[in-house]
Amino acid sequence: MKVPVPEVLLPADELGKVHFVGIGGAGLSGIARIMLARGIAVSGSDAKDSRTLEALRALGARCHVGHAADQVQDADTLIVSTAVREDNPEVVEARERGLRILPRSAALESVMQGRRVVAVAGTHGKTTTTSLLTVALQHCGADPSFAIGGELNESGSNAHDGSGDVFVAEADESDGAFLVYSPFGALVTNVEADHLDNWGTEEAYHAAFSEFLDRIVEGGFLVACVDDDGAAALVAEARTKGIDTVAVGESPDADLRAEGLSFRGSTSTFTVIDRGRRLGEVALQIPGRHYVLDALAALGAGLRLGFSFSDLKRGLESFTGTRRRMEHKGEAAGVRVYDSYAHHPNEIRGDLQAARALAGDGRVVVAFQPHLVSRTRIFGAAMGRELGAADEVVVMDVYVAREDPEPGVDGALVASHVPLRPEHVSFVRSWSATPAALVERARPGDLVLTLGAGDVTLVGPEVLELLGEREESADTGRETGLETDAHAD
Repeated sequence: MKVPVPEVLLPADELGKVHFVGIGGAGLSGIARIMLARGIAVSGSDAKDSRTLEALRALGARCHVGHAADQVQDADTLIVSTAVREDNPEVVEARERGLRILPRSAALESVMQGRRVVAVAGTHGKTTTTSLLTVALQHCGADPSFAIGGELNESGSNAHDGSGDVFVAEADESDGAFLVYSPFGALVTNVEADHLDNWGTEEAYHAAFSEFLDRIVEGGFLVACVDDDGAAALVAEARTKGIDTVAVGESPDADLRAEGLSFRGSTSTFTVIDRGRRLGEVALQIPGRHYVLDALAALGAGLRLGFSFSDLKRGLESFTGTRRRMEHKGEAAGVRVYDSYAHHPNEIRGDLQAARALAGDGRVVVAFQPHLVSRTRIFGAAMGRELGAADEVVVMDVYVAREDPEPGVDGALVASHVPLRPEHVSFVRSWSATPAALVERARPGDLVLTLGAGDVTLVGPEVLELLGEREESADTGRETGLETDAHAD
């Protein structure tokens, strides 16, 4: 549901008792963490229990499984996830009682008030760039507050209320949330049409990023990657508006440039050139060109905030990733399993490039779960074409989320556009059949990668379990064979 943003946004400590509808989600759980750290009374509900709810309970939140009207009886403010329906009993009750109802964007703005906000926006790479900047600043001793759409591997958390004056926030454009914030610094990774279910047209989507420029406070700055046409256009516009702008990328037009990119296994190495001056080399522990560009943007923001290259470099090099971004889930029977959040054609392309570097001499076996009916209708063919970079592809059915199904818009649409021979591509409609379909294709030395923004993330552990059973069965067979030979002697 879409909740209007009030004209006057109160700071968090004036919201009273706060109840989150959909508290287990990546966005709301982070805001709840920050409020709890500030001593604000927090309660919330979600459709199912999770380790996120368990962690929030440990911090002092009262978390319910399921939604019921009586769960908001003592609340002063309701904060609602976009995934919540209009007829949710807690929303209905809050409206009848005249409670203050806020969307996620307004709630995040309420906890950011009084800080120097650095908002990270873009079609792809927001979570990783926000995370990279956060860890880099932590290594500078800054202790920033942060709110991220994923969990840092280092801390296992998606949010923190820091003691410093900087607040690093992932700024989501999908529902226009980033137009609520007033950042001191804005990072834009790229601008490529997405979320057209909300924006309607590509032109409207690009116009929203132009409006985002106008949200930057006086004396603030923009960092954007000019390797991307959409972000490059934004750089040109920002400079005409007199905004202090740092262009980053491999492009000769970049102020802060990455040169000599090298990828080996899970390591990405590059040299940083600042307006013709060599700053030094950075060796990331995450694979892929897209992650190099994310790190370069984070570096540009850190330098603009006044921190040293050497300290920022240490932070970037210590970064081990965020959950669901090329996350290593384990290894069994000689097969490595990774999981990633990629759900847009360009994200699929970037993660498959990274997977290819990680796989070495092995093959790349992919399970892809399309996310949202509208996105699959618009980009399904392009998704399929990008999946052709893998060796074996299993396409799952669409993760419907907040939309209703449409005839003809399913995983088969994506699978039909994968440019591989038919025996190397399959559409598996049943979620429960997917792990076995992957294990059937995987062999020692291969890399299995699960891709998508839905519950495909749960496939990896089941694949590992099945691979383990296969390995155990093979070991038993070998032992039995040896015993037979011994008796024959």
